[in-house]
Amino acid sequence: MYSINGLRLLMVWVLLPLPSLARTWYVTPKTGIRHTLTLATSGDTLQIGPGTYREHSLIVNKPLVILGEKFPVVDAERKGEIFTVQADNVLIRGFDLRNVGITSTIDWAAVKVLEARQVRVVGNRISHCYFGVYLSASNNCLVRGNTIAGVPAAEQTTGNGIHAWKCDQIRIDNNRVSGHRDGIYFEFVTNSSIQQNTSFNNIRYGLHFMFSHQNAYIGNTFRDNGAGVAVMYTKGVTMRNNVFVHNWGSAAYGLLLKDISDSQIEQNTFQKNTIGIHMEGSNRITVRQNRFIENGWGVRVQASCVDNLFQQNQFQGNTFDVATNGNTVLNTFDQNYWDKYEGYDLNRDGLGDVPYHPVSLYSVILEQMPHGIMLLRSFMVSLLDRAEKVMPSLTPDALVDKQPVMKLKSL
Repeated sequence: MYSINGLRLLMVWVLLPLPSLARTWYVTPKTGIRHTLTLATSGDTLQIGPGTYREHSLIVNKPLVILGEKFPVVDAERKGEIFTVQADNVLIRGFDLRNVGITSTIDWAAVKVLEARQVRVVGNRISHCYFGVYLSASNNCLVRGNTIAGVPAAEQTTGNGIHAWKCDQIRIDNNRVSGHRDGIYFEFVTNSSIQQNTSFNNIRYGLHFMFSHQNAYIGNTFRDNGAGVAVMYTKGVTMRNNVFVHNWGSAAYGLLLKDISDSQIEQNTFQKNTIGIHMEGSNRITVRQNRFIENGWGVRVQASCVDNLFQQNQFQGNTFDVATNGNTVLNTFDQNYWDKYEGYDLNRDGLGDVPYHPVSLYSVILEQMPHGIMLLRSFMVSLLDRAEKVMPSLTPDALVDKQPVMKLKSL
């Protein structure tokens, strides 16, 4: 029988935490990733050595750290996707992932995360893949520092660079995405952020939001995309310090807003886009301290938009600063800088003493007769606009900046 002291020592030993049993597996092309995944247990680390691994459909169904050494190549040879993550607390970092196949029934991806939490996809190179990183019904995940480059083909046979569906509290940071249908795509995603990414040369949108509320995208660059950026059927979005540049074409926008509300668009730059911002069915949007430079149209506000505030923005070198398709305007323009303003400031308070009507007669005509663009910069058009300024008759009276800023200031 145990003595009292012996029993106490036994109880202390039983209650002490067990030493960690996690181990590190070193993987080579000879041993293979798939085989090691079956041997590893929760909490283990897989150190993948340099070389080429011709593997696909690698199922990660336990918490693991999977690290690439000197960017080992994992080539799916277009037979399927590469990593499919089905467990929480997984890290995938430092790989060169290539040649994910294309299928009409399954959205194959270089890394697909299914119903998981705390998954991190960091610092990978992804190329020639149908989808790059695909998050489905997953929360608290991070996609950071990846380079994702596709080969643009038909829109129907090209996936998205970073795709998120039905997710919450995810972060998309510091990625470079190009050559996909949409660079970054959010659908039914909430409480998430997209920061410091560059999305360019994508077939359709650099960024595409659908039904995704209470999100922020900050400090990103969207350039040379087929149709720019689209935010649709959404509320509570913050868009700040982004650059929308050279999204040019017959149906291209820097930023397309359709049926969104209660959002902020602040301190962004819209430069050399067909349309800087196109707003349709959008309400209670604050558009403040943005720069609209050398766009075809700086802002196009449809008559279906109400209670939007445009304040302290700068309009420089746009063919048309503002356009609308209706006579009734229920939006406010206040203290913006307009390079076409020809008023004066007698009391020297920095604000024009004469209100500015930014909608030109020619832009009103173009809303009804788009082919009239052929007369751009003609003497007749200049004459019409001058006459409208003297005796306004067709441009909307209510669309006016009563206190335009006289001098350009740094934002």
